[in-house]
Amino acid sequence: MCMQVAWKQMRVVLALLVTTNLSATYAQTTTGVSPGNGANAANRLNLQQCIDIAQQNNIQIRQSQLTVANSDLQLHQSRLNLLPTTNFQANQGLNGGRSINPQSNGFVQQSIVSGSYQLNGAATIYNGLTLRNTIKQNDLILQASHQELNATKNNVSLTVAQNYLNVLTGTEQLAVAQRQADVTQAQLARTQRLVSAGSAPEGNLYELRATLASNEVDIVTAQNTLDLAKVSLLQAMNVPINQAFEIEPISVPDPGLTPYEASVQQLFDVAAGNLPEVKGADLRVKSAALGVQVAKGALYPVLTLNGNLSSLYSSAANQQQVANGTTRQQITGFFTDANGGQQPVYSSVPGYDVANVTYLDQIHNNFNRSASLFLRVPIFQGNLSRNRITTAKIQQQNAELTALNTRLTLRQQIETAYTLMKAGANRYKATQAQVASLERAFQMAESRLNAGAINATDYSIAKTNLDRARNSLVQAKYDYVFRTKILDYYQNKPLAF
Repeated sequence: MCMQVAWKQMRVVLALLVTTNLSATYAQTTTGVSPGNGANAANRLNLQQCIDIAQQNNIQIRQSQLTVANSDLQLHQSRLNLLPTTNFQANQGLNGGRSINPQSNGFVQQSIVSGSYQLNGAATIYNGLTLRNTIKQNDLILQASHQELNATKNNVSLTVAQNYLNVLTGTEQLAVAQRQADVTQAQLARTQRLVSAGSAPEGNLYELRATLASNEVDIVTAQNTLDLAKVSLLQAMNVPINQAFEIEPISVPDPGLTPYEASVQQLFDVAAGNLPEVKGADLRVKSAALGVQVAKGALYPVLTLNGNLSSLYSSAANQQQVANGTTRQQITGFFTDANGGQQPVYSSVPGYDVANVTYLDQIHNNFNRSASLFLRVPIFQGNLSRNRITTAKIQQQNAELTALNTRLTLRQQIETAYTLMKAGANRYKATQAQVASLERAFQMAESRLNAGAINATDYSIAKTNLDRARNSLVQAKYDYVFRTKILDYYQNKPLAF
């Protein structure tokens, strides 16, 4: 009888020793987990690499870059508008029958080939500073476009960071589920030996098998969650989902040791002065104010300097008379003598030779140049200019309200993010304490199960409570990290972990 009691006590001691080892192994689930032991270094990405890939492939960023390019082109064109404008015109014609000689303006009965050429230039001297204000306005629009591009990049970075942390969460939860199944499998083997030795009821064996099946379902669920998280990350990076990759783990600060120091007001002050969304909205307000000045420029006179160079050619003027220094008698009229007869009147006229006129000579001989000042004074245009000014002022007021709403939204977002960060830190610390308590409770339940003091159902309840708490701890940990990174973003800090 004493030998039987001693043997039972020895089995209890051995069970306690085995249980201690299993519990120590199971307690390691709160440490960091590598996302794959056999991952290829070439396919192992950190957060910054994921962000870089996403920013290179994101369609919205490309569209914003095109907007910047278009704004830059408009600014360049507005600067070129200060330069004089020049135009060259050429006209070549063929007239038959009765035509007008373009040189003499006399009618001739012949076919004429003619041509005219003009070079015109115009420079705006004054137009109510419209050109200058347009340059300033387009420069502000370009700066605003750059800020809006940066805001789009930041939004993409935040989306990638959230999906990156979701992958880390899924990876660690999968590792937790796998270790949960390992512990259950080890306990099942231990219970099998106890049942075979007659030291534990067979019902415990069935209960543990059901627990193991539940753990295997948890593994499948965790794997599916991880796969979906990876798909979301790849989609945020705009790359095909058939690419195998692993991501680098991160270190999570303890909120109890490193509390977030900045206040809501401090966060808002920094964000309002640095975030591209706010800068872009302010630049749009300044641009709209200059738009009012541009519209007012239409009320002022416009003074323009014009210049013209022209010449012409006609085939009817291919010959000309050239004085040769001689004189000849030419009848210039008639008079009636005393007998009533008509007598001619002769006069001496210079003699001339007929010479051919070349094309280039005609162009040179007919060359003309002119300059003029053009003044246009607006008096009444159906109140069009006044209405444009009113429209510009409405746009200015709308831009001011947009900037005000941007700051209001920013403050609300910061207040929400700060509150969520505080809640996340409290949840993280509370879940840590919960896991620590449930680990001790599980160790006691495991020891009592091996000693035969409780059944497998109570053991499964203790294990399930611990498993849920550890999954909650993983979620709370990465949720807290993401909340802190959002606040770092408002402080214009990089998203690197």
